[in-house]
Amino acid sequence: MGKIQLVLGTPNEKQIQFLEAKTKIVGFGGARGGGKSWVVRDKAKRLCLRYKGIKCLIVRRTYPELINNHIMPLQDELPTSIARYNKTDKLFKFTGGSIIKFGYCNNDNDLLQYQGAEYDIIFLDEATQLQEMWIKKIIACLRGANNFPKRIYYTCNPGGASHGYFKRLFIDKKYEEGENPEDYTFIQSLVTDNKALMAAQPDYIKQLESLPPKIRDAWLYGRWDIYEGQFFEDFRDTPDIDLCHKAGITPEEALIQRRFTHVIEPFDIPRGWNIMRSYDFGYNKPFSLGYWAVDYDGVLYRIMEMYGCTQTPDEGVKWSPDEQFKHMADLERTHPWLKGRKIVDSVADPAIWDASRGESIAETATRYGIYFTPGDNERIAGWMQVHYRMQFDLNGYPRMYFFSNCKAARRTIPLMMYSETHPEDLDTKLEDHCPDEIRYMCMSRPIKPIVPVERKIILSDPLDQFKTKPY
Repeated sequence: MGKIQLVLGTPNEKQIQFLEAKTKIVGFGGARGGGKSWVVRDKAKRLCLRYKGIKCLIVRRTYPELINNHIMPLQDELPTSIARYNKTDKLFKFTGGSIIKFGYCNNDNDLLQYQGAEYDIIFLDEATQLQEMWIKKIIACLRGANNFPKRIYYTCNPGGASHGYFKRLFIDKKYEEGENPEDYTFIQSLVTDNKALMAAQPDYIKQLESLPPKIRDAWLYGRWDIYEGQFFEDFRDTPDIDLCHKAGITPEEALIQRRFTHVIEPFDIPRGWNIMRSYDFGYNKPFSLGYWAVDYDGVLYRIMEMYGCTQTPDEGVKWSPDEQFKHMADLERTHPWLKGRKIVDSVADPAIWDASRGESIAETATRYGIYFTPGDNERIAGWMQVHYRMQFDLNGYPRMYFFSNCKAARRTIPLMMYSETHPEDLDTKLEDHCPDEIRYMCMSRPIKPIVPVERKIILSDPLDQFKTKPY
């Protein structure tokens, strides 16, 4: 019998960078057609052939996606003398003892399949389609007694449930406690980097160019600032580059001037400004408390917050109402921004006045000297008030700002997506507790819409279709 030769394929330049990356956490993609699924399969095959006995996991949102994008192609690519597929266990087992296991996660119950599991390598393909909580629970399986260095590989495009999480890690490079910047590598891959696809489908770029603007910018140009389906597409965590360019200023100058952005650095609150609070109760899910300052022109500033969330997104700390209000009272008694200042207005979810099971949550608050008024819970009108506040006027100033220390608001606002069943509302299955109490605050001080700044989008130009770039 002749010797069987396994052909691994010829990766392009960006795929080579992915295959050779040595950091613990590697991200790849940023646009459609970049060759993500192929390079995941190729990397998994190479690792299993080179290292005996290692365990790899490839995850997508649904099992049919795994079949079409990984299992069936691998059955064609791997001779049975090298690896055999076990349909029952959903894995390929190599002759050297290594395995490629396939997993999916479309709801919380799907996480049960990962309890107690251990893997040396985890691939999350199209990772932005998964909720951040699911991702963190899956990658907790990255462990084992062997000495093989543990690695996580993500492929991701703009948009989806965990868009904000990956944007923070790979695009903004803003790391939280416990996250080592040296562990992260991101490789941007656009359709033009995929020479095989360009040769097979030369009209693919034209197909992407014909898409609606927001989808086109994400899928063709790999833009992470706006994506299709984002509920608060007007929110800017950093100054809008296109609007800065139009105004003739740099993003750094805009940040100093507080223009074309909603997030600014904290400053001392003038004594003449009013202080207010907004609150959304939660137990199993996070509670959200926001403190606001209002300037003489009626502009809202979210100056600080208390968010009852564990390290797992959308998982509450399970504080009782008494615990929440004790911490709230202690904060207001001791924090320099709140100590000795009267809170002139305080709004909360009307549900906290429900006394059907005894003392209402609102009544509990009064025992700690904390008083609320019911927030206006008209959802559509409330969201419009939030949008009105986020609009930039002709000079680039919004009517609502967020101090940079308000991490919960900054993390969750960009994650909100439109509801599939109620198109004018957001998807309530998402982590919407912070947006809800922001809505209560905006409804307590309603404003009229303004004439917004004229937007003339100047795209980044990875395809060299324009000869000049603003930056």
